[in-house]
Amino acid sequence: MIKSALFVTLEAKPGKEKEVEQLLKDGLHIIEDEEETISWYAVRTGFSTFAIFDTFPGDHGRQAHLTGEVAKALTAKASQLLVHTPTIEKADVLAAKMPEAKHFAEVAY
Repeated sequence: MIKSALFVTLEAKPGKEKEVEQLLKDGLHIIEDEEETISWYAVRTGFSTFAIFDTFPGDHGRQAHLTGEVAKALTAKASQLLVHTPTIEKADVLAAKMPEAKHFAEVAY
C-alpha cells in the first residue's frame, strides 16, 4: 500500500540541462535497489526544469530514500548543476492507481 510520497523540483543552470537530464536517468539504476521505493518518476517539465515524484509504503521508506544514493548524488552535484537547492515536498498519498506487478515488469524491460 502506498502512503507517502515526495515531489522534488529542480532547475538546471543555463547550459547544464543535459547533465541534469542524464543524472536523473542514471538515478533509475540506483532506485531499483531501494526496496521501499514503490514508484519513481523523473520528468522534464520545461527546458530547464525537472521534477522527481516517488512513492513509498510509509515514512520509513521515504526517510531512507532521502538519505539514499540518489539524494547523495543530487547533493554532491547541486551547486554545479542547479540554480538553487532542490525543492523537496513531502506528501501523503490519498489515492493511487498502479499497474499490476506482472504488467509493470513487462513495461520495465
